Amino acid sequence: MSGKYIYGIINSGEQILRNNDEFGIYTIPFQDVSAVVSDSEITDYTHIPANMAAQHLVRHQIVIERVMKDFNIIPMRLDTVLLSADEVAQALEKGKELIKEIFSKIKNRIEMDVTAAWSDINSVIREVAEEEEIKTFRQALAGKKEGITTDEQIKMGFFIKNYLSIRKNEYAEVILDSLKTIADSQKNYDCPDDAMIVNAAFLLNRDAQQGFEIKLDELNDSFEERVKFRCVGPLPVYSFYSLEVKKMKYEDITWAAQKLELSGFTTKDDIKKAYKNSAFMCHPDRQPDTKKAVLEYNEITKAYRLLSEYCEKNYCNLNEDEVIGNVITLKLRG
Repeated sequence: MSGKYIYGIINSGEQILRNNDEFGIYTIPFQDVSAVVSDSEITDYTHIPANMAAQHLVRHQIVIERVMKDFNIIPMRLDTVLLSADEVAQALEKGKELIKEIFSKIKNRIEMDVTAAWSDINSVIREVAEEEEIKTFRQALAGKKEGITTDEQIKMGFFIKNYLSIRKNEYAEVILDSLKTIADSQKNYDCPDDAMIVNAAFLLNRDAQQGFEIKLDELNDSFEERVKFRCVGPLPVYSFYSLEVKKMKYEDITWAAQKLELSGFTTKDDIKKAYKNSAFMCHPDRQPDTKKAVLEYNEITKAYRLLSEYCEKNYCNLNEDEVIGNVITLKLRG
């Protein structure tokens, strides 16, 4: 079965004809925005080999980065596929207010991804090993006739790791404080190993790119090859604004509505109130049959979460004919 693979959403409602590139990219418009798509077989991407997943990621990024040369684009979550052009248009319609809000925030914005790592982690470890606390402990161990115990080895490792972390945080603070003076926003990611000092994404005005790169050069010079910097960009605003499609079965929504005894025009406050009342009545602490009460309580909670997600605004309509036309939602990724 084939569907429409969605790369992102652009701020143009004009239909762009199929390109002659290797990916067969074209657009599906709705009012003043369009989804950038290609025809694709519907695949469970969570169960494909790692090399194929990597190929999909590269393709996804290549397309978005090509499109961003001519348009503001909101990236979609990797491997987002809907069945038809009608479903794509439905997602755009449901998310039109959110899309408009995001475009107002990303106008003329780019992302720059920066990593900084020790050029020689072993030399840094040797330096921290000369900290007074570590030297004192090491000298005490050297004087032991019975040898060093496992616990003492672990303690030495803890000392080194702690001082290495302190040194890393000092450098990271200098780097981030310098770069954030140019950027509008930043997002820090976990560093995968002890050698990495900074792993961050920065949102900035396109006109500030040169100033950002100058700051990086200044930092590089100030650390005198002690730190290796890597900067990738300009990129679409992957880390700050990307969207995902949630496709819900209307049978599930109507089940949830019945579970919470809701119907017709409903607000989020109505959903929350109905959940609290139902959860209170069936809470396992109030029921003699605990096992049955736990199952019922879990279903009530599931119904609440589903309706909360379906009711994107502060209100929604739970009538069946309305629900059938609103099973696809568009939301900002967390």
